[in-house]
Amino acid sequence: MEERKSAAHFLDLIQRSRRGKFKLYIGMSAGVGKTYRMLQEAHALLRNGIDVKIGYVETHNRAETVALLDGLPIIPRRSLFYKGKELEELDLQAIINLRPEVVIVDELAHSNIEGSKNEKRWLDVLDILEAGINVISAVNIQHIESLHDEVLEITSIDVKERIPDRMLAEADEVVNIDLTAEELIGRLKDGKIYDATKIAAALANFFKSDHILQLRELALKEVASQVQRKVETEVVLSRSVKKERFLACISSNEKAAKTIIRKTARLANYYNSKWFVLYVQTPKESTTKIALNKQRYLLNNLRLATELGAEIIKVKATSIAKAIIKECEEHKITTVCMGKPHLTWMKVILATDTFRTLLNTLSKEDIDLIIFSS
Repeated sequence: MEERKSAAHFLDLIQRSRRGKFKLYIGMSAGVGKTYRMLQEAHALLRNGIDVKIGYVETHNRAETVALLDGLPIIPRRSLFYKGKELEELDLQAIINLRPEVVIVDELAHSNIEGSKNEKRWLDVLDILEAGINVISAVNIQHIESLHDEVLEITSIDVKERIPDRMLAEADEVVNIDLTAEELIGRLKDGKIYDATKIAAALANFFKSDHILQLRELALKEVASQVQRKVETEVVLSRSVKKERFLACISSNEKAAKTIIRKTARLANYYNSKWFVLYVQTPKESTTKIALNKQRYLLNNLRLATELGAEIIKVKATSIAKAIIKECEEHKITTVCMGKPHLTWMKVILATDTFRTLLNTLSKEDIDLIIFSS
């Protein structure tokens, strides 16, 4: 048994050494200078004799950024016809064939055109890393999956293109590109972010000072969290540290389940911990009784949990509380996460004994309980 574990560990080290290194720039919004910084770094690498190439960069016709492309080797983009238009995408195969030491790939959250190998650009980046090529990329804080609800609450904008949190965990280095709200708004007014026709609308919507301040705080916290995770995983600690294991308990309620999944994912990411999502199918929620739309919501939420790095547990049981207790024992759970119950007073009274049993059991086993508002 020990020999198998040792061999598996050594194989993991070999595979990781063959994988490319991944550097990720994070910003609080468009216009903070992520692409500009990546291109500056590309020039510095080139001057030091490193084979660096531009796989994909989006300049948004910003003069300062366009000027920095001069002198950098660019891998031509792949042309595709989509809905009668010729569009360009990152040429994944060309990058892998050319095998530069470092490739710059912008807009990590981008959705690829239909007909591409991968649905999302972050999946392209994973393929490039697996091929042993180092990648420098960039993303805005609002595109991180587990922050979706917080960003929506701050900006009232439903960001559709998102990356799973595990892409941050994949990064060997995470760098925050920071500006004050005043500096960012100044850049916008000077026409350094958007065309003049879009400035007024941007100032009235996304680029409000309070929005920027809150997004800036999210970005700073996210990078600080990633640094702490690296320290805890890569620096040998002399003291024994309790390893957290989270269990997110969800129902077929679409919105509540999404909130629980995203918030648990953030906790697990913060502690660099294994986490699980538990769905208990009671007789009332059998496939013959549950509505088709609820079944679809459930499948989508379980898919979201998988993307965010959870292990899915689906069980059939008459008692949800007993099922939770059983899974806690089997998977050595340290923290159970669930949503605030939306019950009538009569249901609360009827469920009191069951809930008390769950609380008592969790308490005896030294398992924490977190109830999220939703």
